Amino acid sequence: MGIKMILTDLDRTLLRSDASISDHTKQVLKRCQDRGILVVIATARYWIGAERYINEIQPDYEITTDGTLIHCRDHDSPDNNAGSKQLYSLSMDTKDADQIVQDLLKHDPATEITVASGQQVFWNSSHISESEKLHKAVYSDYSAPLTCPVNKIVAELSDRKTAEAIADRYHCRLQSYRGENWYAFLPEDSGKIQAIRALAALLGIPLSDISAFGDDTNDMEMLQICGIGVAVSNAVNDVKAVANCIALSNDEDGVADWIETNILKPRQSESE
Repeated sequence: MGIKMILTDLDRTLLRSDASISDHTKQVLKRCQDRGILVVIATARYWIGAERYINEIQPDYEITTDGTLIHCRDHDSPDNNAGSKQLYSLSMDTKDADQIVQDLLKHDPATEITVASGQQVFWNSSHISESEKLHKAVYSDYSAPLTCPVNKIVAELSDRKTAEAIADRYHCRLQSYRGENWYAFLPEDSGKIQAIRALAALLGIPLSDISAFGDDTNDMEMLQICGIGVAVSNAVNDVKAVANCIALSNDEDGVADWIETNILKPRQSESE
């Protein structure tokens, strides 16, 4: 199996249900890198929300913010954060982004809204410091117009129709998440697969040489376009239906187990 890149979602895929990554999983990913197989995360999380795991597993590349950003790590830098380089960014029109925020506030002045601009995230919450994912966000009440490039806007809405109407009005891609009432407004041509194609082209790696892992509907396309699409057993049924293989669940280290069994062990057997 000539896999040159491991591409994995984080939540409910690589991460266990308690949001941890097991030592076993870290060791398996490091063994992949030692063999020259690139390790890439592809997550809906903002970069600052994924930073903890980036520091833990040291992936070669990071696709974050629902595929609107790609960063790589400069391993020659003594400071991991300073060594993060942006390779790709897809943003929406700034005026449209600002109007989306204002429309959301008009619909519900109390709604919490996050806005991502590169690695920075703005949030109109008074509880930023208490957030496990976004404690590094910057407070904004959005009274001043946005002036920065905007990769993603997220708001909690009580009904999907409101989200769809706003997305249609500004020609955005609308993304929802498993078991949540949070809706993301993204650049029209964005998504994990667009970022994956861009990264694969940059590195000269055929999509057929990539093994991708996921659990949710926003992972379906990446499992379909990559050479081997693997769903963890806790994935939603639609994802399992399009996958080439089903791995153990996230709480059973399904990604690591599948890699060890299907990518790492075969090479060991050939050398014996």
